[in-house]
Amino acid sequence: MSRFDTQLRLLMERVPWRALGRWWIVGLSFTGGGLVVLYLLRDVLHMPLMAATTAGGEVTLLLRFLINDRWVFGNCRPTWIRLWQFHAAGAGGGIVWWIVANVLPRFGVNYLIAAIAGTACSVIVSMATNFLWVWGRHQSEPAEVAVAAESVDAAKDL
Repeated sequence: MSRFDTQLRLLMERVPWRALGRWWIVGLSFTGGGLVVLYLLRDVLHMPLMAATTAGGEVTLLLRFLINDRWVFGNCRPTWIRLWQFHAAGAGGGIVWWIVANVLPRFGVNYLIAAIAGTACSVIVSMATNFLWVWGRHQSEPAEVAVAAESVDAAKDL
């Protein structure tokens, strides 16, 4: 077995699969829930699209933080620091999502389809910031999260 194969195997063993799986469950659930919120704000309450995407994004961001903090990363109670970090990290992904969700309809794409496309574009930013910064090893968090950050360090050595 080559050095690369050995390091890749070690890296794969250190990935926090349970946290990743839960993170994806939360994310996919909120994709559907966010579409419902967006539909209600836009079509039921007749809010302008930019206001509806902003308000809907903020509501789902706060709820996602609470679920991720407790269920995905195993913290007993949320902290203001993690909330601030999650909000700041979410801003990067949120900006990507918001731009896509508001630009694609100008080209004739349905706003709900545009919101899904925006979600797909923002996933990588969100995953990286969640696992490496908000709930990364510099926090006093469960060991599984520290393993995620160490996995990235090990991957750099490949």
